[in-house]
Amino acid sequence: MDAGLELKYLEKLGKSDHAAFDALFTEYYPKVKSFLAGFVKDREIASDLTQDLFFKIWINRENISGVISFKAYLFRMARNMIYDYYEHLDVMEKYDLEQQDGRMRFYSMEEELHARELDILIEIVIDRMPPQRRRIFRMSRKEHLSNDEIADMLKINKRTVENHITQALQDIRRELRASWEP
Repeated sequence: MDAGLELKYLEKLGKSDHAAFDALFTEYYPKVKSFLAGFVKDREIASDLTQDLFFKIWINRENISGVISFKAYLFRMARNMIYDYYEHLDVMEKYDLEQQDGRMRFYSMEEELHARELDILIEIVIDRMPPQRRRIFRMSRKEHLSNDEIADMLKINKRTVENHITQALQDIRRELRASWEP
């Protein structure tokens, strides 16, 4: 656009002339949009940013008549919009990470409490078992002894050890179901 014509449009724009704004918009919108799209890598976002930029120009039209080079002014505004856009993305990303971290901590705490409750309940059930079953179950699950090792240590049949462990697991399952039902 001719510099003299551009200055006339800027002067008229300062006086709220819609035709002057339309002429500047028509001339520079595609160029600014293309410039912004090169930085944000998304045509739709670039279009939104360009519209925002021209909206700001219209809102501040009384102050624009002192601008010597509208093109330089426009691209300086576009550059600032890019900075603002990426700063906004950075803030949003940090916010999302903080929210996600907060949810993770909440769920971790909730899961830890649930696990503790479960451990306590299981210990209560084990403590209520008959002495032989309790002893065999603890040897199996806490001391990590095999059924053969337990049978040898207690001088009982391996099948008896298996039966006690099976019964102990059934006792625990029954109590867990009863405690978690509404």
